[in-house]
Amino acid sequence: MTQTAEYPFAPLPMEQAAEHIRAILRDRPMTKVTMPVGGDVWVVHRNKAAKELLSDKRFVREPFRTGEREVPFMAPFPDMLRSTLQFEDPPQHTKLRKLVQKGITPRRVKAMRESAVAFANELIDQMVAKGGTRDLISEYAMSLPIQMLSDLLGVPVEDRARFEHWSSSFLETSGKTVEEMGQDVAELAAYMSELIARRREEPREDLLSALANARDKDETLTDDEILPIAFILIIGGFDNTATFLASGVLALLRSDDQRERLLADIDGLASTAAEEVLRHGRTAVSLQMGGGGSLVPFVATEDVEIDGQLVKEGEAIAVDPGLAGHDPEVFDDPFRFDIGRTDNPHLTLSHGLHHCLGAPLARMELQVGITELFRRLPGLRLDGEPTYSSEHISQPMTSMPVAW
Repeated sequence: MTQTAEYPFAPLPMEQAAEHIRAILRDRPMTKVTMPVGGDVWVVHRNKAAKELLSDKRFVREPFRTGEREVPFMAPFPDMLRSTLQFEDPPQHTKLRKLVQKGITPRRVKAMRESAVAFANELIDQMVAKGGTRDLISEYAMSLPIQMLSDLLGVPVEDRARFEHWSSSFLETSGKTVEEMGQDVAELAAYMSELIARRREEPREDLLSALANARDKDETLTDDEILPIAFILIIGGFDNTATFLASGVLALLRSDDQRERLLADIDGLASTAAEEVLRHGRTAVSLQMGGGGSLVPFVATEDVEIDGQLVKEGEAIAVDPGLAGHDPEVFDDPFRFDIGRTDNPHLTLSHGLHHCLGAPLARMELQVGITELFRRLPGLRLDGEPTYSSEHISQPMTSMPVAW
């Protein structure tokens, strides 16, 4: 395969990055990359090829889960993460996913939306009462997701301060030592195991109760199966959702025309705005863009051809959602931030068998978090530059000073 555009590539000014990405996508569906950890992996760039991969059961994660293979990635995967649902394959993956989906029903998410609206407004009230310059990250973007996770899992109100403290160890910006993180995760695991036992005896309207009291014989779950489900929801639903929410608000603050569109029709644009934030939010707030990230890889169980490229049995393969989300064959004007975009098949939350379990919750939180903030504070503005952590691969935002 002759390559005319390098991948991965270091951050380039946005206009150059856009042309470089277009050249990669024209040239080939994927690139074989040697990762810092775990060796070689095919990284898929084109949107349709990525969807084909994510829907094909011939690609599995069992060799990574069992430790037979090291996960090709930018950094080592902790053993705890490899025990979660995202590393399971059918039929166990199907069984667990089915049960979780029963607990995150549209009715449940609708009820949680009402709670999210109330809590978002409570957080806004607190910022308004304090006045002056407020930090949107610590006072809003971090607080809303952890409250919703507590609701979903059924963490009692009196335990939520401890739950948030333990869960913060999963944040990239926690600043905790390895020993502190290990202690927090162990204490969280012990607490969640205790809570699961309580929910078996006294079930309530929450996800842990639904998982702990599955009625069908073939769906009975052990604590060892339930705990990793809770952990993956905490990992994905806390850090990632907070990052999306912060990026979405910043993108709107830096895009006068899109912010004015939203303010003119907040409820009508809530859904499409959230999807565009998921696809393009972090790119929209950047002056540069690079290429090289990926979702969790798979291993081919046999030779498979995807979009003209042969992936041999035993080779690892992953999706770069950043490039797949900017494929001009699928997205009209892909480098434009458009909160009214209706055709938006991005892969930020994956696709197919491994579509994000918490996707309905993440979408709801984004919609509520963005719309309630701008509904209440239409004059919201930056009051200084956001700061980022350069110590982490994803360079998450650590503060965003705002006023109104």
